[in-house]
Amino acid sequence: MPLTAKPLSALGLTARSGEDVSVSGLSVDSRLVKPGHLFAALPGTKAHGATFLEGVIERGAVAVLTDRAGEEIAKPLLANAPVALVVVEDARLALACAAALFFGAQPATMVAVTGTNGKTSVAAFTRMIWQALGHEAANIGTTGVEGAYSAPSAHTTPEPVTLHRLLADMATAGVTHAAMEASSHGLAQRRLDGVMLRAAAFTNFTQDHLDYHETFEDYFDAKAGLFNRVLPDDGTAVINVDDPKGTDLALQAVARGQKVVRIGRADACEIQLQAQRFDASGQDVRFLYLGGPQLVRLPLIGGFQAMNVLTAAALVIACGAEPAEVFEALPKLTTVRGRMQLAATRANGATVFVDYAHTPDAVETALKALRPHVLGRLVAIVGAGGDRDRTKRPLMGAAAAAHADLVIVTDDNPRTEDPASIRAAVMEGAGAEALDVGDRAEAILRGVDALGPGDALLIMGKGHERGQVIGADVFPFDDAEQASIAVAALDGVI
Repeated sequence: MPLTAKPLSALGLTARSGEDVSVSGLSVDSRLVKPGHLFAALPGTKAHGATFLEGVIERGAVAVLTDRAGEEIAKPLLANAPVALVVVEDARLALACAAALFFGAQPATMVAVTGTNGKTSVAAFTRMIWQALGHEAANIGTTGVEGAYSAPSAHTTPEPVTLHRLLADMATAGVTHAAMEASSHGLAQRRLDGVMLRAAAFTNFTQDHLDYHETFEDYFDAKAGLFNRVLPDDGTAVINVDDPKGTDLALQAVARGQKVVRIGRADACEIQLQAQRFDASGQDVRFLYLGGPQLVRLPLIGGFQAMNVLTAAALVIACGAEPAEVFEALPKLTTVRGRMQLAATRANGATVFVDYAHTPDAVETALKALRPHVLGRLVAIVGAGGDRDRTKRPLMGAAAAAHADLVIVTDDNPRTEDPASIRAAVMEGAGAEALDVGDRAEAILRGVDALGPGDALLIMGKGHERGQVIGADVFPFDDAEQASIAVAALDGVI
């Protein structure tokens, strides 16, 4: 979309010199700065963005936004440069708000969802319900931008300039409703600030990302920021109170004056999940909505999907939809790519599923959820990513061993770590009976080969991903595709 240059004052910014320069674009990557841009010099994990100002000046930036640490770096570099310097206490927050003002338009109805697991499914189901109700809707997150508008995304929650440019493009293209995932990284780095939310949801809280957040408390505080900072006081908080942290969040939301919709199995919940009945193709779900009984058929595998669906339904209702129309749309939902996705079926009827489970709790939840749909043995393939939280690796192996009949440990995305060392850590938890098969394609082939009539294989960790990161390289690899190839080869189709 064409953009008009705006003065700093229109972006909520004031230069130290008082000069209200006109800004034609925003950049957080010094290499992408163009003449007329404002460059946001932010603190980084390896270096402060202010250290790159020499190149930024050469590329024609007219303003620099930074914090006090960046100011000290910038002073000698900007001493004789015609560049306006904006110094704030929280540069990330100021950038997010400035980006929202610069790009302007957003879909009229926006919601966000946070939690360790389930964000992608809830966001996608919310979009699907809106579409069933006739709205132009999209979801933003780990799987990119899907729905009435499509685009790739490098991050679960894009950085502010990318995000607000995307939201403006979506609005221009006619998207009226959007659901987005709010990662703990994105919340901690203020990426969602400036997004105008009607409602927000919390799914659960378990171990993950301790390579980034120093403690569980820091991790939870980041997620809580969606409710105590980003969601406005008149917004609606949809919270899973089966999770102990959900109760804490609900109290915080009530204290702010937000409307709270509690979801769970307790009698006090506005949406109370009462019972589920599973079969090979899905589940029947009974729940109460404000005390009134509802029964719906979900063509989805996995008991946890019911909570994801009810969370999505609550978000849609919070944004003004009629509950009866929302509940009528639920049987039309389809599996989210890479989330308990049926990838292949053997000639003997055995099934192969792919799931994104990459935390100890997610591994346990996925296997326990699949078990009621399986008549025979349950085979699990599990691995762990490199350059990420190392403490969860044996816990993932232990979760797989506790809930599967056969465990195969394989490579996930080893990145720059030694793959064998990662597998060894997972094997510590998985036990001596687990198989250690480094090559992921071979692991999938062996898992498929082990399936008899009534058995099922769950391939966990990568879900929708279509590449495997080894070292600094990304090699094409799709779990669902590999499962189909393995089934075809073993059943004599190819």
